[in-house]
Amino acid sequence: MGESNTNCRISVHQALGGGSVADVLLWKRWGGALLTLGSATTLWFLFERAGYNLLSFVANVLLLLVVILFVWAKSATLLNRPLPPIPNLEISEDTVAKASGVTRVYINYALSIAHDIAIERNFKLFLQVAICLWLGSYIGGLCNFLTLVYVGVLLSFSLPMLYDKYQDWIDERLCIVRRFIQTQYMKIDDTILKKFPMPLNKEKKTQ
Repeated sequence: MGESNTNCRISVHQALGGGSVADVLLWKRWGGALLTLGSATTLWFLFERAGYNLLSFVANVLLLLVVILFVWAKSATLLNRPLPPIPNLEISEDTVAKASGVTRVYINYALSIAHDIAIERNFKLFLQVAICLWLGSYIGGLCNFLTLVYVGVLLSFSLPMLYDKYQDWIDERLCIVRRFIQTQYMKIDDTILKKFPMPLNKEKKTQ
């Protein structure tokens, strides 16, 4: 049984999509991982520590790019050299359709949660959403959005690699934690329901 479950288990690489992004996150492409981490660290340092403004940074980068392309094109014309290899930059209809399809799925999922809470009066779902929103508010009060994004990047390049390396050991501990949380959650749920009992549907007596 253990061997069959291990064979049927999806690897972390497959769960991340199995493409180049998964290779970078799992450090199978050291160059791409180091470049991404270095870029994220540089941006975080410029905006958070050096006090650089996002609008100023984008404007200066675009200005530098335009100057380089202009000088390159002028020198290429004078020296009979090839022009800058600028591709035809445009967004295809397939890309827009895929992006709108993914956005529609997430919006419908959020609307279904709101429907279950407001219409169906799903108390457990309401409690889960309330706890998640409270945690988000608490974490947001500890650090700003840029630092939170940078921490997310660091975790993206560390947690998948560690989980891929110690997957069996982590799964065992997660099962124990999950059972403990479910037990405590059921206790809290029962306590709250006892304080707010639901009305019972009694059949009217017919004479």
